[in-house]
Amino acid sequence: MGPIPYGRQSIDDEDVAAVVEALRSDWLTTGPRVAEFEAAIATTAGVSDAITTSNGTAALHVAYAAAGVGPIDEVVVPALTFVATAAAAAQLGATIVFADVEEDTGNIDPRAAAALVNDATRVVAAVDYAGHPSDADALKTLTSASGALLLEDAAHSIASTYRGRPVGSLADITTFSFFPTKNMTTAEGGAVVTDDPALAEAARRFRNHGLVRDRALQRRPEEGPWHQEVHSLGLNYRLPDVLCALGLSQLRRIVEFKTARARVFDRYMDGLADVEGLTLPARRPDTDPMWHLFPIRVQGGRRREVFDFLRANGVLVQVNYIPVYWHPYFEDLGYRRGMCPVAERYYAEEISLPMYASLGESDQLRVIDLVRRALE
Repeated sequence: MGPIPYGRQSIDDEDVAAVVEALRSDWLTTGPRVAEFEAAIATTAGVSDAITTSNGTAALHVAYAAAGVGPIDEVVVPALTFVATAAAAAQLGATIVFADVEEDTGNIDPRAAAALVNDATRVVAAVDYAGHPSDADALKTLTSASGALLLEDAAHSIASTYRGRPVGSLADITTFSFFPTKNMTTAEGGAVVTDDPALAEAARRFRNHGLVRDRALQRRPEEGPWHQEVHSLGLNYRLPDVLCALGLSQLRRIVEFKTARARVFDRYMDGLADVEGLTLPARRPDTDPMWHLFPIRVQGGRRREVFDFLRANGVLVQVNYIPVYWHPYFEDLGYRRGMCPVAERYYAEEISLPMYASLGESDQLRVIDLVRRALE
């Protein structure tokens, strides 16, 4: 029996054919498939605008830049996330303020965030941990009252819904990731979505070097039809046509992927429900998650023992995530352990079991059996 990865892309012949067709076309970088994919992502997210990016971290950088984040600003970020959620804002000079998370979901706790928001807060960033949507209404109430923007880091949660509304339509600006282990893939890739035209324009401009091509907005339009200007700096974060072709093909199967991941989730819940010393992921009744991770929490200080046992037996589990401020970069800035006790406890217990659309029943039953053996 071969090893079982914790995540895996699902590529079929239609995906391959879409990429081959793009490779044989006149467009490899920015072409018609970019616009088509952006329109499809916007529809999925329930918003007017989508701006594709070269990866999920680029999407965060673009979104923070579009929000006007700079050196005088604070950005509130959950402690339990991948470092990019904080690093992308820090790259723009912002001070990162870490909020604790909810015990059941691992998402940012709106009460913890409320205690941290002040006049310097430019953005509150929510992360949909494992695919479970954050409490967007409570967070939007908080940011609306304070004048901050709500950013949803939805790297895990495209096609999830919250109170009947799709992720992407819940915050002022939302980012997606299309890394291979995510819910759909463009190999590398990401997107920024919003209903705010000004945020969309700022994001699109930052994604493309900051270039201004609209002659009505240029300072020296008389230079000629070739003329383009940079009014504020940006970067090249474009996603090429070839990868957008893959994304379009993948997006056509997003409901299939969601159904398959829900089946995997339910099988884990049934197979592990009676295991002592184990906490299974929560799902709140007002959400319909697109499950990206299946995070179990091992009680009694046995996480490392169980992790090593599963790895030794070919189950390539992961841990998601070390609290961001534990990274030496943030430690060197003066952040200290103990700031967010719920997130730290969650990390100390968490193991991510294999979760992907093509995970077969026999492999999953093997994982369940090994988890049970590890804890018995």
